[in-house]
Amino acid sequence: MNTSSTPETSDTPGTPDPSKVPPRLAIGTLIAGCLAVCLAQIGIAIPATLNGLFQEHLHPVGSQLTWISDAFLLPVTVLELSFGVLGDLFGRKRLLVGGAVLLGAGEVVAAASSGIHQLWAGQALAGLGAAALFPTSLAMIAAGTTGHAQRARAIALWASSLSAGGFLAPLLGGITGTYGSWRWSFVVVAIVAGLSALISLLFATNSSSPEGRSLDIGGQVTIGVGLFALLYAVIQGPTDGWGSAPVVVAFVVAAVFVCLFVVAEHRARSPLLRLDLFRNRSFAVASVVAVVGMFSFLGTAYGASIRLGPIQHQSPMRTAFAFLLLNGITPFLTPLTSRLLARVPARTLLSAGLALIAAGDFVAATLDVDDRALTSLILPLGLVGIGFAFTVSSITATAVNTVPVHLAGMASASTNLLRDFGFTLGPAVIGAVALSQAASRVTGALPGSALPADAKTAAHEVLAEGGPLALNSVPPNSPPGAARSFALDALGHGYSIGFAVCGGAALFAALLVLVALRGARAIRS
Repeated sequence: MNTSSTPETSDTPGTPDPSKVPPRLAIGTLIAGCLAVCLAQIGIAIPATLNGLFQEHLHPVGSQLTWISDAFLLPVTVLELSFGVLGDLFGRKRLLVGGAVLLGAGEVVAAASSGIHQLWAGQALAGLGAAALFPTSLAMIAAGTTGHAQRARAIALWASSLSAGGFLAPLLGGITGTYGSWRWSFVVVAIVAGLSALISLLFATNSSSPEGRSLDIGGQVTIGVGLFALLYAVIQGPTDGWGSAPVVVAFVVAAVFVCLFVVAEHRARSPLLRLDLFRNRSFAVASVVAVVGMFSFLGTAYGASIRLGPIQHQSPMRTAFAFLLLNGITPFLTPLTSRLLARVPARTLLSAGLALIAAGDFVAATLDVDDRALTSLILPLGLVGIGFAFTVSSITATAVNTVPVHLAGMASASTNLLRDFGFTLGPAVIGAVALSQAASRVTGALPGSALPADAKTAAHEVLAEGGPLALNSVPPNSPPGAARSFALDALGHGYSIGFAVCGGAALFAALLVLVALRGARAIRS
C-alpha cells in the first residue's frame, strides 16, 4: 500500500484546487480517517464480549460460535491489501465512505439476526467494510501530510484511534449487552458507521496513487480460497471429526491453493505479497513472529471470552472487564512504548512483550473453572495486555528495519497481512484445541459416572448434537442437566490447554526473536 502520494482533486464538481484547500479540510481528513479505523476496530472486537449471549439466545452448536468471530476476520485478512490497491487506483474517499456503509449494513443484518447463519452473514459483510477501512484510512491520512514530522504525528493519532477502538468495544458490548440486548450493540456500531460515512463524505479530501499499481487477481483468489479452506478445516475438525471427508478435503484444498498462491505471486507484476522479501532471514523471522504472536494474543482473548460467557455464564459487563485488561492498556502505554522504541532495539521490546504474553497465558492456564472472581484475571490478563502493547508496537518496526528503506512500505504491508492472519488463526485454533479436548474428557467421564442411565443417554444426545458447550447450557432440572458439572469440568480443562497453547506459542516466538535476530542490525539504506 503506497501512502506517499499527494492529494488529488475530488471528482465532486466544484472541488477547489488541492493547493488551495483550506486547513480545515486537512483536519477533516484526519478526523475521518481516525474515526474510520476506530470504527473498524470496534467491529472486530465487539462480538467477543457477547459470546455468552449468543450461546444463550441463538444456541450455536459445535464450532458455530467460533465462526462468529472469524466471519468478520476472514475478509479483513484476505482483502485488506487489495482494498489498499483499489484505493490507490480509484480514489480513497470512495472506499472510506463505501467501507463504512458496508460495515454499517453488516451490523444491521447482524442486529436483525433470527439465527446463527444470518449473524455470520452480517459479520462477513461488516468485515468486508472493515477490510476497506483499515488500509484506506491510513493511506488518506499519510497522503494528506507534508513532511516527515507531520506524517509521524498523524500516523500516531491513527494508531491511537485504532487502540481506542479496542478499548471502547468491550465497554460498548458490556453496557448494551448487560442493560439492553446484544442486538443493540450492533445497532450502536451501525450508527457510528453512518456517522463515519457522513464525515468522510463531507470533510475528507480525496487522494489516489495509481502509478505502477494493479490488482493481483490471481494472488487474491488463491490466498482467499486457501485461507478459507484452512480455517474451515481447523474450525470444523472437532465437530465433524479430523478424519471426515469434508475436513480432509479442506486441508488438501488449502495446501493446493497456498502452492498456487506462491506461483501466482512469482508471476504477478504487482504481487499481493512480495515473496522475495522472505529471502532476508531477519524479515522472515519477524514475519513468523507476527503470525505466532498475534495468534497467541487473539487466541487468549477468545479463550477468555468463552470462559466468562458460554462456560461460566457471566454477564457481558464482567466479560468487558477482561477485555479492558487485554486491550485497554495499549493506549495508556503508547507514550512509553514510543520512547522505548527510540532507545532500545525493536527486537528487544518485541521479545519482552512476547515473554509477558507467555507468562500471562501460563498463569491463566492454572485458573480453576469454578473461580468466577474477576480479581483472579487481573494478573494473567494484565500481563498479556502489557505484553501485547509492547508487541504490537514493535512487530512492524522489527520487520521494516530489516529491509532497505525503499522496501519499507511493502514490508509494512506484508507484516500487516501476516499479523491479521495470526489474528484470524487465534479463535480457530484455540477453539478447535479446547473443544476437542473438552469433548474427549466429558465423553470419557460420563460412562463411569454415578448418573442415572436416562441422564447419561440424554447427555450423550446433547453432546452429539451441540458438543460440550451445549451440554453446559442445558437447564439444570432437565434430564441432561445432571451432567452439566461434567461439561463444566471438561470445558475448563479444554480451555486451560488452550491458554497453555497460546503461552507456548508466545514463548516460542520470544525465543525465536532472541536467537534468530541476535546481532541483526537495522538497515538504513
